[in-house]
Amino acid sequence: MDTNTRNYLTVTAGYWAFTVTDGAIRMLVVLYFHLLGYSPFEVAMLFLFYEVFGIVTNLVGGWLGARIGLNLTMHIGMGLQVVALAMLTVPDAWLTVAYVMVAQAMSGIAKDLNKMSAKATVKTLVGAGGESRLFKYVAILTGSKNALKGAGFFIGAALLELIGFRGALAVLAGMLSIVLIVTAILLPSGVGRMASKPKFTQVFSNTPAINWLSAARFFLFGARDVWFVVGLPVFLYSALGWSFTQVGTFMAAWVIGYGLVQAAAPRLLNLGRSSQAVRRHPGGRTARRWAVLLAIVPAGMALALHQGWPPGEVLIAGLMLFGVLFAINSAVHSYLILAYSDFEKVSMSVGFYYMANAGGRLAGTVLSGLVYQTQGIEGCLWWSAGFVLAAFLLSLRLPEVSEPKPVEVAA
Repeated sequence: MDTNTRNYLTVTAGYWAFTVTDGAIRMLVVLYFHLLGYSPFEVAMLFLFYEVFGIVTNLVGGWLGARIGLNLTMHIGMGLQVVALAMLTVPDAWLTVAYVMVAQAMSGIAKDLNKMSAKATVKTLVGAGGESRLFKYVAILTGSKNALKGAGFFIGAALLELIGFRGALAVLAGMLSIVLIVTAILLPSGVGRMASKPKFTQVFSNTPAINWLSAARFFLFGARDVWFVVGLPVFLYSALGWSFTQVGTFMAAWVIGYGLVQAAAPRLLNLGRSSQAVRRHPGGRTARRWAVLLAIVPAGMALALHQGWPPGEVLIAGLMLFGVLFAINSAVHSYLILAYSDFEKVSMSVGFYYMANAGGRLAGTVLSGLVYQTQGIEGCLWWSAGFVLAAFLLSLRLPEVSEPKPVEVAA
C-alpha cells in the first residue's frame, strides 16, 4: 500500500470514529432534554452555539490548517469532542441551558475542525488533476461519514435506553480517546501546510464560483435541518408515540441510507465509468438539475399532510426519497468545492465553504424548533422546499469544471 493511500485510510477511519460520536451526542441531547421537559424551541436553542461556533471554526480552521497542518487540526477537534462529552456527564442540576450550550459549542468546534481537515486532506492526497478520482474519493469519504453518523443516531438512542445518559457519554468519550491516540501515531505531520504562512484575510474567497457554491450550500443544508434536527424526532416521539429506540433507529436508517447513496453518487450519475477512455465529472448543470428534483419532495409531502394522508406513511416514504436526492445534491457540492479550489489554498477554500454550510445548519436548527412549535411538521416541510429553491437559484451561477487533461481509464 502506498503512503498516500494509507494516509487516506487513516484519515477516513478517524473521521468515521468522530462521526459516530457526533451523531450519538446529537440524538442523546435531543431525546434526553425533551424527556426533561424542554420545549422544541428550547431543545433547538441547545444547538445554537454548536452551529454558531461551527461558522467561526470553519472560517478560522482552514487558515489554521494551512499554517499548522491538517492532521494537527483534526486531532485538536477529536480532543475537544472528548472534552465536550465529558462536560455533559455532570448531574442534572448542572445541566442548565447555558451550560449545555457551552458544551455544544465545544462539540461544534470539534466537529468542524475534524470535517474541514478530513475533506481538505483528500485534495492534498489525490494531487492536482484527476477530477474523476477526486469525485470518487470525496463521495466515499462523505457518504461513509454520513452512514456512520446515522449509526451514531442509533447508538446514541440505544445507549440512552440501555445504560442511561451519562453511561453513554462515558463510552463514547473513551472510544474517541483511543482513536485519537492511534491516528496521532499513524499520520505524518504537516499534511496540507502551506510553505508560506497565509494571512487571515485570505480565508475570504475571491473566486466567484466558490462564493456562489457556498451560498447554495447554506440553503441546501438549511433545507435538511429545518425538519431534521428537532421537528422530526419530536414529532415521531410525541405525535406518533414512537419509543426512543424507534426514533433513533429511523433517523439512523435515514442517514445511513443517505450516506450510502452519497458514496455511490459517481455511479448513480453514470460518472466515473464510460465505454470511452475519458471519465466525466459533474458541474454547475448537475447541481441545478438535482436541486429542482429535491425541491419537489418536501413540497409534495406538505401537500399530502395537508390533504389528511397518514402522517407516518407520508414521512417515511417521502423522507426516503428526500434522502436519496439530498445525498446526490450534497455529493455534487462536496466535489465541486474541491474542484473549484486552488491546490495550494484548498484548506482555506474548504473552510470558507463549510462556514456557509454551518450557517445553513444554524438557520435550519433554529427554524426547526421555532417552525415546528408554531406551524408543525407541515410548516417545516414548506420551509425546506423554499430553502432548496433558493439553492437552485444560486446554482444558476455555477460554472462547469474543466480538467487540464483527460483521465485515462486504468486497464
